[in-house]
Amino acid sequence: MTDAKPPASLPGLDGDKVAMKKFIITVLGEDRPGIIAAVTNVLHEQDYNIEEVSQTILQNQFSCFFVVAGSERQSNAQLTAVLENSTAGFELFFHVRELSPHVNLNRELVCEPYVVTTQGPDRKGLVAGITAVFAAYQVNVAQLRAVFRGGDEPLNNTMIYEVDIPLSVDLNELRRALSERAKELDLEISIQHRNIFEAMNRVL
Repeated sequence: MTDAKPPASLPGLDGDKVAMKKFIITVLGEDRPGIIAAVTNVLHEQDYNIEEVSQTILQNQFSCFFVVAGSERQSNAQLTAVLENSTAGFELFFHVRELSPHVNLNRELVCEPYVVTTQGPDRKGLVAGITAVFAAYQVNVAQLRAVFRGGDEPLNNTMIYEVDIPLSVDLNELRRALSERAKELDLEISIQHRNIFEAMNRVL
């Protein structure tokens, strides 16, 4: 990643300007040291600027998303092939998709960031039940972290949703709907503005 913003264009081989486009790259595979270094080295060699990265480990599986900007002369298939060939030793799976320039209408909504946390006995349908309420109120889930270790011990089964709640939504009504659904699912639930959540969980 770089601190500077990517240029609007890159010089082409014939001296003209090469327009830029953005790709989102999904990387999946068995976790092992060196994956990020290998992938980012390929992107560097191909003159792609990394704009955003989100990476996590799910059990023993590595998963990562990159948003990159680079020359529009390279297709999704070409970029995928370069990544696969250059990281063959890691046996990774890549999916490359060009990002649409169209505006995401949901982002036009004025929202406030909140963190919703649930804990309770493990059972099927927990994520589906809570996210159904979010969908009904046009609440966007920006990030979800969930760990299910099974059993009835609440602390072993935790979900943390980072969500964007439109200002047009009646927050008290949303709280009631979430509390009712959580009760149906035998979950304890808390809803906090993200600033408050971060302040309470800050490690000094």
